[in-house]
Formats: sequence, structure tokens, C-alpha cells
Amino acid sequence: MILYKRKHKETAKEYAYRVLKDNIMSLDLKPGELLSESNLSETLNISRTPIREILMRLKNEHLIEVKPQAGTYVSLINRDLINEAIFMRSVLEKEVLKEACREFPEELFIELEKNLFAQKLVVDKEGKEIEFHNLDKNFHRIIFLGCNKGNIWDTIMNISTHYNRMRLLSEMKSNKMQIIKHHEEMIEIIKNNEFDKIDTYVNKHIVEPANEWEILINENEEIKAFFQ
Repeated sequence: MILYKRKHKETAKEYAYRVLKDNIMSLDLKPGELLSESNLSETLNISRTPIREILMRLKNEHLIEVKPQAGTYVSLINRDLINEAIFMRSVLEKEVLKEACREFPEELFIELEKNLFAQKLVVDKEGKEIEFHNLDKNFHRIIFLGCNKGNIWDTIMNISTHYNRMRLLSEMKSNKMQIIKHHEEMIEIIKNNEFDKIDTYVNKHIVEPANEWEILINENEEIKAFFQ
């Protein structure tokens, strides 16, 4: 498990939750991995009572599974939860892109272009997969923020924990330049108010990749073991 620097005014419990969740989402704690309360308590320098509370919170977020008589595990990836996230994100992203085409703040458009430039800098760099993944997520977040829909993006992220772990697995195994090309298209759609391209674009960028994931899962024994 990777430990991070504690943020200013962050409580020990907040820090432990952030570290544990980030390690699950970055796959440093792998799906199906056994977690020990005592080890977590020692590693995170926090007592076992708040550790149990954190694990319960993560269980409610579908990231932890408690098996009676067996132990506590990082949850395996669930296809149904992936499909729910794809449905939510595709429906909402189409509507947000329509709003962005109508009006989008210039300063956030500049942030989109900066983000895209940063993606291109790290896309082929070994060891930068997590950085690229986070830039990808933030690219879409900027669009929601530009339409005053930041809370909706947060809701999407809350339901997308299994979806985003699968996306990261896919990005680690595939050519990420296709994602950058899609993001370039998204910027052009917003810049040129291309309402007629939105539905096709969202299906191509969000819905269709899930079909390729099944091939990846079936062909890779390690990834297959991460699924229910």
C-alpha cells in the first residue's frame, strides 16, 4: 500500500480513508486482496475502531467485501455496477455537452486545453498510467464544472468505482492515444457547437469501449481473476 503526505488540517481518520480508497482505486490494493484490520491500523497509525468505521464506509461504496468467517477483502469488480455507471455517465454527459455547446466559460476552455496537453506529455511514459487516468477524469470534470454541474460529476464518481477500476485496467493494457483523440473531438464539439455529433461521440467514447473490455478480461487471466 502506498502512503501519501497528509493534507493540511486533515484528520487521521480522513487521511486513512483517503489513502485506503486511493490505493483501491489505483489498483495498488488489488481486487480480491485480503485486508487485515491490525495491519491497516499499524500502517496508517490509527486505532482499530476508526479503521472498522472506514472499512464499513468503503463497504457501503462497494469497494470492500466482508466475508463471515473468512475476512475483509477488496471487492472484486462487478459487471452490473460497471453497466450502471456507463448508463448514468453516458446519459448525463450527453446533456452536459449540449449545455457546453450553448455556453462554456473561456477560462475553463483554456483549462481543458491545458489538461489535454498534459495528457499528451504522459500518455506513453512508463509509470505514468495513474497520472494519465486522473487527467482523463479531470478533463471530464472540467466540462461539468463549466456547466455548473460539479455536484453531478461527484455523484457520477461515487457510483463509478468499479467502472473506473476497469477503465484503469484497460488503459494499462491498451493504446491510450485513442482516448486523447476522443478528447480532441470533444473540444471541437464544444468549440464549434456541434450538437449533431454529441450522441455518436458519447457512444464511441463511453459506451463502446465496454465491448472491448470483455475481450481483454477473457484473454487475460490476471484481469479475469479480478472479476466476480
